[in-house]
Amino acid sequence: MAYGERGPKAPVVSLTDRRALEAWRPADDEVIARARKLKEEALLDFGMELSVIASWLYTKCHHHIPTTAIDTAAVMASGDGTCLLLYNPQFFCDLGLDGVKFVLFHEARHLIQRHLFAESELRADPVFTLAAEVTINHVAMARLGRSTLPIRRRVDPDDGTLVEDPTGIDPRAIHRAYVQDLTDQGLTAMSYDDFVDTDATVYAELKRMKNPPVPPPLCVHVILGNGTGHEDGMDGETVGRVASEVLRSVLLAARRGERLARQELLDLLARTDGATDRTSKLWGDLGAGFLRGETQRTRRVEWWQQWLVDVLASKLREGERLVYPKKRGALLAALGHDPMLARRGLERTKVVVIAYDTSGSMPDHVVNWLTELVGKADGVETHWLSFDGTVMPFKPGERVLGGGGTNFQNVADYVEGRLAIEGSGRFDESVDAVVMLTDGYAPPITPADPDKWIWLITQGGDDWPERHHPPMDCHRVVTGDH
Repeated sequence: MAYGERGPKAPVVSLTDRRALEAWRPADDEVIARARKLKEEALLDFGMELSVIASWLYTKCHHHIPTTAIDTAAVMASGDGTCLLLYNPQFFCDLGLDGVKFVLFHEARHLIQRHLFAESELRADPVFTLAAEVTINHVAMARLGRSTLPIRRRVDPDDGTLVEDPTGIDPRAIHRAYVQDLTDQGLTAMSYDDFVDTDATVYAELKRMKNPPVPPPLCVHVILGNGTGHEDGMDGETVGRVASEVLRSVLLAARRGERLARQELLDLLARTDGATDRTSKLWGDLGAGFLRGETQRTRRVEWWQQWLVDVLASKLREGERLVYPKKRGALLAALGHDPMLARRGLERTKVVVIAYDTSGSMPDHVVNWLTELVGKADGVETHWLSFDGTVMPFKPGERVLGGGGTNFQNVADYVEGRLAIEGSGRFDESVDAVVMLTDGYAPPITPADPDKWIWLITQGGDDWPERHHPPMDCHRVVTGDH
């Protein structure tokens, strides 16, 4: 969504045409440099103490473009899967650091809200647009410790006087108009604190007004979105993917005990959960109930399971790859022939190793769920290992014994082809992913390809792989009743 008032008419441009945006009435180099510095300082403060959600979101915006094609600032989501932050450099300079923080927080929250409230009938309702401005600015003022909107200070080009304008919609001013409207109707109005309690409350109360103070259209997305096929310049699929990635990343941070991440998500959850069936389902699918000490027993997939599906999917991407058949290659070399690369069909089968720590306390249903998961995945060849001090291949359903000391290095040596096991020989597959189910209590290791390793740590375990250098994909398995 766009921040602030209607901008000057810009040319119709593609969202992905970065150079066209930057070249549109370019600002002075000094102004661009000052604006970029303000933006970077604001984003640094988000990551340190203000907003984990905004900090993560702007890492997903791979292009931060200073442009005079818009008057204020906007986060755009294009149909090619990319997100862009567009900002008018003079606007940022006029606002100063605190004002830039406010605007960037506002824009980040707009994209998240666009994901949570994606119903077309809501977005077509100008009262909902007003409600969104009220709720977002209220939260921005609360989180950033402000009692007023940021002030834009600029010099009037006609007479050279200093002009100071509040930027954005003032939630308290809207509340005053709401109170007056309902009083004129003979109805009882809510106090400000009750009015802004949740996003749904704001929308419902504004709908009670006879004449809601609906703002003028914020048209910058319409202007820039003309070539995208999306009336507001926000591709729904891109918004959904980026917003989900951001919320999942922040949820992981909250699970690790990061106070700011937990606090911010609890606030967002309280403001939006239950507003529509869709928002409740989205929060449920993310497994966010743990923030409030809730266990959603009716959900088919727990949060750690959803995380594992997402991580595995990122490692098992489509695509043909050449492989070197080690046994056949050794035979050809012995016969004096040159080694050859081979293809396995039109697309190479993905190889996943799942290693089960028998010295830990992994519930049986976890192994059963993993068996079902990989069994449904097309083109995936799964190898199962149990391990403690030694490595023992097994098949799902077989009894797994163990109880000795734990040694992760033996698993790495076997998977990487250095360790032979009696009855199985050496492992000669090219592995795409290794899933380790363990309590984590054993000397750390550094696999040959850490990016392929996924660690599921049981409750009370040591999540050292996440702190390791380089860090590896790591998540705690928090189990509930099934």
